[in-house]
Amino acid sequence: MTISQSMLTPEEITGLPFVFLLFTVATVGAIIGSFLNVVIHRLPREESVVFPHSRCPSCEAAIHPYDNVPVLSWLVLRGRCRACRAPISPRYPAVEALTALLFALTFCLRSGLTLALPFDLIFVASVLALIFIDAEHMILPDVITLPGFVFALVARALVPNLYGVGFLADGYLAGWPVWAVSLAGAALGALVGGGFLWLVGWLWERVRGVEAMGLGDVKMMLMVGAFLGWPLTVLTIFLGVLTGSVAGIVIMFRRGRDMQMLLPFGIFLGIGAIFSMLFGQPLVEWYAGQFR
Repeated sequence: MTISQSMLTPEEITGLPFVFLLFTVATVGAIIGSFLNVVIHRLPREESVVFPHSRCPSCEAAIHPYDNVPVLSWLVLRGRCRACRAPISPRYPAVEALTALLFALTFCLRSGLTLALPFDLIFVASVLALIFIDAEHMILPDVITLPGFVFALVARALVPNLYGVGFLADGYLAGWPVWAVSLAGAALGALVGGGFLWLVGWLWERVRGVEAMGLGDVKMMLMVGAFLGWPLTVLTIFLGVLTGSVAGIVIMFRRGRDMQMLLPFGIFLGIGAIFSMLFGQPLVEWYAGQFR
């Protein structure tokens, strides 16, 4: 658990109703989701995510503020550009709605109104961007994963996470500051996440002579591992492999492709990372309790 968790409820801290705070966090999520759509569209094309302002991908007409309200504008316009009537991908409202939902769940289930909340929300937004970019372009941009790794280290120093590193706090690093133990745990998580995927890819290439996964997956798991710590990183990889295998088998049978087809593994690692962040700790503790 993060030591930043407070015993006070959001209502006690702010005096505002919980439902209002939840709605506010979800609204912020929808707005961030709108920006993520820009990132998802432009980053793989090596375009600025700041300039020019939002425009229609078909006719390049500027999108007015009243046509840029998350989810609602897409519904009002019936999924078409106001200027040229070209269809607007349903991915846009989907990303906005999904970001709003995940922000709300993070607030409710993970962070509450604590210092951890903004860090957790940034992590969720980053992973969501990676999932959708990988789904469309089969790449995981360094401009997200590498700064994301640095961000995870900063987060773990400012909001220490000691989950799974008690053996360090009570053993090798006994007497060290909490933030230093947390950073050591982050380094261990990055090693487990990125190191394991790199080793599997290296062994597969040695044995089979084909590339099993790109370094983008390794860099992504460096970020995820440093942020979540090693227990939840192990769960992330397990869930990623499980869901990726199921998806691969389904696609293979439906489309008749062989097992050499390429799947964007970052999608499944991202899903596993978000699930692990929200629900992973009690699941890991339950599983570990079966062996006591």
